Amino acid sequence: MTIAFIFPGQGSQTLGMGKELAESFTIARETFEEVNDALSQDLTGIMWGESEDDLNLTENTQPALMAVSMAVMNVLTREGKIDPAKVCSFMAGHSLGEYAALTAAGAIDLAVTAKLLKTRGQAMQKAVPVGEGAMAAILGMDLPEVQNLATQASEKAGDALICQAANDNSVGQVVVSGHAGAVQIAVDLAADAGAKKAVLLPVSAPFHCSLMAPAAQTMAYALADTDIRPPCVPVVANVTAKGETEPSDIRRLLVDQITGMVRWRESVLWMKGEGVTEMIELGSGKVLSGLVKRIDKEIATSSVGTPEQVEELMKKLV
Repeated sequence: MTIAFIFPGQGSQTLGMGKELAESFTIARETFEEVNDALSQDLTGIMWGESEDDLNLTENTQPALMAVSMAVMNVLTREGKIDPAKVCSFMAGHSLGEYAALTAAGAIDLAVTAKLLKTRGQAMQKAVPVGEGAMAAILGMDLPEVQNLATQASEKAGDALICQAANDNSVGQVVVSGHAGAVQIAVDLAADAGAKKAVLLPVSAPFHCSLMAPAAQTMAYALADTDIRPPCVPVVANVTAKGETEPSDIRRLLVDQITGMVRWRESVLWMKGEGVTEMIELGSGKVLSGLVKRIDKEIATSSVGTPEQVEELMKKLV
């Protein structure tokens, strides 16, 4: 069985995530402490607190989700003595999850990744004033159909308002992003275009579209001086939907990812084409496992985010 480790993105966060890991494993607790120290912030206080609004601020969500994924990964590698280069063939992550994948693969140091994701979250939020952008999930249509719908919505909105396909998540689940007015038009047009359902998403900014260009510029500066090493296994980039190992390419693609579409469906199919038969989601929730099942039922999936699940995976991988 050929394994890929996959890492969740925004939307997988829940209050309390990672707390049981920290209570069960010293290395998990140390991972969270390292992230707190890197950010000079009590991020775990937010993660394990009572305010969903604070956790859902993208500048908190992004490093928090990465921290949970890395807590799981560090327990596997340090407590379980698991060598990722020997047990998996690829790593991949959805949007911010790509940063977790690169960190898990040894390409970027944990503290550096935490700071990058804090900067990324702040830049993405700052790029478009709250209320001016929106995202919507279009269900029951494939990517070309949604791209055509987005073009129609942009044209109907006028005044240079944009609506673009942002996430090709799975068969029949594509997310659009752009100006709020244009995205609302796409939602209104969706039923007549053949969609089963179209729903606005509770997000604070229109991610993965051209409106994020200012954030991409910020990340270009932030990544320019970042030490990126070749990962221990290829990391599948959201932008290219194939494995990448060259640090200069990884740096460029992380910038392109800010405005580019997340090609998750294609990424999963590419890994299957490379022989992957099982995908293990490391971190909070099981969103990606669900998407993989919808993309290809032949791929075995599991989600690992609790102490019990980590223990079970360690026994399996030894």
